[in-house]
Amino acid sequence: MKTLALTADKSGERLDVFLARRCRELSRSQAQRLIDNGLVTLNGQPAKPSQPTVQGDHVLVQLMPAPELEAIPEAIPLTIIYQDSDIIVVDKPAGLTVHPAPGHPRGTLVNALLALNPELANIGEKLRPGIVHRLDKDTSGLLVVAKNQRAHRSLTQQLKDREVQKTYLALVHGRPQPAQGVIEAPIGRHPRQRKRMAVVEGGRAAQTRYRTREVIGPYALLEVEPVTGRTHQVRVHMASRGHPLVGDPVYGRRSPHVERQFLHAWRLAFRLPGSQRDIELESPLPLDLREALQKIRESLA
Repeated sequence: MKTLALTADKSGERLDVFLARRCRELSRSQAQRLIDNGLVTLNGQPAKPSQPTVQGDHVLVQLMPAPELEAIPEAIPLTIIYQDSDIIVVDKPAGLTVHPAPGHPRGTLVNALLALNPELANIGEKLRPGIVHRLDKDTSGLLVVAKNQRAHRSLTQQLKDREVQKTYLALVHGRPQPAQGVIEAPIGRHPRQRKRMAVVEGGRAAQTRYRTREVIGPYALLEVEPVTGRTHQVRVHMASRGHPLVGDPVYGRRSPHVERQFLHAWRLAFRLPGSQRDIELESPLPLDLREALQKIRESLA
């Protein structure tokens, strides 16, 4: 067990908020659980998550060691769009996390891939075998996975050289002006909300191209190409321009039309590691997003 000794640097801040801000390994809900379980003291006394801190207060936190994560094979159905001796291209459904992580130790895409291809276990990182790029849990669409070290090196280099073209379909609030353009704005961790990203000074350079495919009442359906690959890039960039994705609970607001952010990895183009032939694959909009568009159009009729 690891013990942290902290000193409050300002007054009036809730104890759980203070811990989440000062301890990078803790979310606010995790901080609340530690406090509720008696693993946090304020000036030597038990406290409540809502208890305000005073500048100079002494806070002791006992952190439980995180359990060792392991990627194990699990029989989870997958839709495979393309496969050869070097790669697998999967049409990932919304709701499926890509690889094991704290909070999602099982039931991920990696677990499913290992059940189909046990040889992936030694390709790349331990918890991300074969993975060269990712999609958010609630983003659907195409994702390419390497089946051997040569393919992993080739795809990683193509991504680094920005030779992999990833095009998304996104429904956003409002009508972007101009209708086609490029967003260039650095992205980094939100200064106060650790689980969010934001356009911040000093963040990593990020570039997103977009084109309006269709205007649907108060919304616009876009083709979006993230040239760089920052976390939540499309969601952050569109929200920074005042056009958050429909249904995005983090960077926008929930929608009566769809239960997740309207974002789908529609097209993927890259060079096959083996034959060096260029390939372009597409995934049609999944049912929930098609139904969302239909409901919106019907409401406008």
